[in-house]
Amino acid sequence: MKAAIFAALGKPLVIGSVPDPTPAAGQVVVRVSRCGICGSDLHMTEDPFFGLPPGAILGHEYAGEVVGVGRDVQRVQVGDRVSVMPLHGCWQCASCLAGEPAWCAQMRIEGGGYGEYSSASESQCLPLPTSVSLEDGALVEPLAVGLHGVTVAQMTPGARVLVIGAGPIGLATVFWARRLGAGRVAVTASSNRRESLAYTLGATAFIDPADSSPQAVNRALGAAPDIVFECVGKPGLLARSIEHVRPRGTVVMLGLCTAVDSLMPFAVVAKEVRLQAAAFYGMRDFEIAADALATHSEVPRAMITDTVSLDELPTAFEALRQRNHQCKVMVRPDGG
Repeated sequence: MKAAIFAALGKPLVIGSVPDPTPAAGQVVVRVSRCGICGSDLHMTEDPFFGLPPGAILGHEYAGEVVGVGRDVQRVQVGDRVSVMPLHGCWQCASCLAGEPAWCAQMRIEGGGYGEYSSASESQCLPLPTSVSLEDGALVEPLAVGLHGVTVAQMTPGARVLVIGAGPIGLATVFWARRLGAGRVAVTASSNRRESLAYTLGATAFIDPADSSPQAVNRALGAAPDIVFECVGKPGLLARSIEHVRPRGTVVMLGLCTAVDSLMPFAVVAKEVRLQAAAFYGMRDFEIAADALATHSEVPRAMITDTVSLDELPTAFEALRQRNHQCKVMVRPDGG
């Protein structure tokens, strides 16, 4: 099969041929229809922190059709349209049986969406509602990230929310914050490029990048935010989140930061800020995200700004390292 293959840090992905996957016991083979390009993929191909091996096939936001099943597969059959949760576990421990492989001792992240076919455990596959397209199915994963972040924030109805970052995860967080009862949601970002998208996903205010001070945020929300979601993952933004949040408020860390950061502990103590990390998601988050797409797909679908072929992927991938107008770029490995 054809796939976009990781060659080395700092090098573009390379289109090449690799053996077709075959399903082991409990596994299925999925013909990938759509796969989203995630910012974490960009990070993994340039940051040695992740230890990505040459020859790896990335792509963890994907949906497709099951075209092969291994022995002992019971829940999924050939022809099923599925979104694949990229977290792999032992599928026998309490966490895995609860649909939360993120906490399995054997957990690993498996991509594969940048190829024509990918293998996965049947436990990773969520059959999509009939009204959800395979293109929308590739949005389940980033929506599940945002949903998990809002869930662990323990948000109360009418809460004032600040989202730092207007990328797909920030926008997904906006979507869920409004759907789950936030009163006002302000977004701050380094530019105005995604201001209209932020409003489409449910923001009530977009902070002018020229003035993102606490005073400006408070004016937009009517008071200091009860919850701040940090959805960028760059040094300094955690400290900024603590500066913005109200006393006894909550800061949720959704951004993926692999650099050493620093903050003033007294700033946390003085406000009694609750720092809450949000890692991955569970299958229940996937189910809720898919159900939301079945009824409100036009809203999150607005994040999709381009769709490229597998041959076009390396160029599109490198272009995303620079600021541009794109938000969520989809790859169509099956050519459809």
